[in-house]
Amino acid sequence: MNNTDARLREFSQKIIERNSIKKDLYDKYDIRHGLRNSDDTGVLVGITRVGYVSGYDKVDGKKVPAPGDLMYRGYSVADLVHDFQETGRLGYEEVAFLLLFGSLPTKEELSFFQNLLIEAREFPKGYIEDVILKIPGKNIMNKMMRSMLTLYSYDENPENTDTENVLRQSIDLIAKMPIIMSYAYQAKRHYIDGESLVIHYPDKNKCIAPNILHLIRPSSQYTEEEAKLLDLMLILHAEHGGGNNSTFATHVVSSSGTDTYSAIVTGLGSLKGPRHGGANLMVSSMLEDLSSNIRNLHHEGDIEDYLRRILACDAFDNKGLIYGLGHAVYTLNDPRKDMLKEQARTLAEEKGYGDQYHFLELVEEIGGRLLQEKRGIDYPVCGNIDLYSGLVYEMLGVPKDLYTPLFAVSRMAGWCAHRLEQIQDKRIIRPGYVHLNSHKKYQKLENRCK
Repeated sequence: MNNTDARLREFSQKIIERNSIKKDLYDKYDIRHGLRNSDDTGVLVGITRVGYVSGYDKVDGKKVPAPGDLMYRGYSVADLVHDFQETGRLGYEEVAFLLLFGSLPTKEELSFFQNLLIEAREFPKGYIEDVILKIPGKNIMNKMMRSMLTLYSYDENPENTDTENVLRQSIDLIAKMPIIMSYAYQAKRHYIDGESLVIHYPDKNKCIAPNILHLIRPSSQYTEEEAKLLDLMLILHAEHGGGNNSTFATHVVSSSGTDTYSAIVTGLGSLKGPRHGGANLMVSSMLEDLSSNIRNLHHEGDIEDYLRRILACDAFDNKGLIYGLGHAVYTLNDPRKDMLKEQARTLAEEKGYGDQYHFLELVEEIGGRLLQEKRGIDYPVCGNIDLYSGLVYEMLGVPKDLYTPLFAVSRMAGWCAHRLEQIQDKRIIRPGYVHLNSHKKYQKLENRCK
């Protein structure tokens, strides 16, 4: 270790010591750590009409587990998905319309909106080559952030926060981000991973979900069932209430009056984190680690033993977490997982992934029971959507590089809807913090000691 590294390590240790906050101070000053109440419910910080997540009831001031539900503009997502599947149509664009405009579209309105999205797929001259292909990125999320900020420079009116202009920008971003993601992946695949460069033009006759499969697959081929399953993934990830980390971050930044591109990039940056949108990658890594340490995918005893080791901080990342189980709001079930799991079973049987699917069911069942024991609660901890999303992406041939970016592409509609809501409120979000330092007497440079 050279002198520079040694000094940086020394300074880093000082930062850790001086920035560490003892947990009992949160109780002393009656602060809701992480904006969470003592029963782990979220602190109320705002009002929204966009989306709502329910997973418990409050009875006599106590949190009581309840079946989970996810609502978009007051409509249960389960009802929307049921209708899409019953009629055999793709629904993400319809969901995006609902989130942005607050009502279910008529056939004429939906057709108009779909045409707007198709028109918005056009990029400024030279953008694809100069912004995406010539500067490939190792991480697609970061590349999407950079590409979005660059779109600001091509916008003739980027700073205008009037509703009509923000709506125009929102439609533009919902249409363009799937293409930016796909091309950013192809650029990484070629320039960084050493594979052939394959660039397809978007198909004007295809919706967002099939277009993504068309753009990321060298052969451009996919089945109708694959397109429907990816469409379902987009629908289920499109919105999740105003309190999730990335959406709340979008609200906070939008309240400052900043431009749309900066606000939505904030959502992307938040979603990238392993405690939020990046959680699906943590689940995949954990499952790979688990499967490599058991005799076979059906050995329940080995699965339980290893999950116990994970909870004891003696396996995987030693953090004591079974990724893919539990949720901040849902208690008895995650409705998104339930809908995805049902469709994933069919595709798993068709594609020969039956063993992997059954393995996830065992992890969900055994891990849920172990967490129930550890927490001393009356119900098994439910699996969440991240537990099955990795397998779905694997069956769809989606590379891990795109797991979180696909989440971001789908959540674009929710972020934009919340931004449109937030700009109606003219007050900046500014919570308070307790300051712990006492006043210190200033010392001149020559009088300072280590």
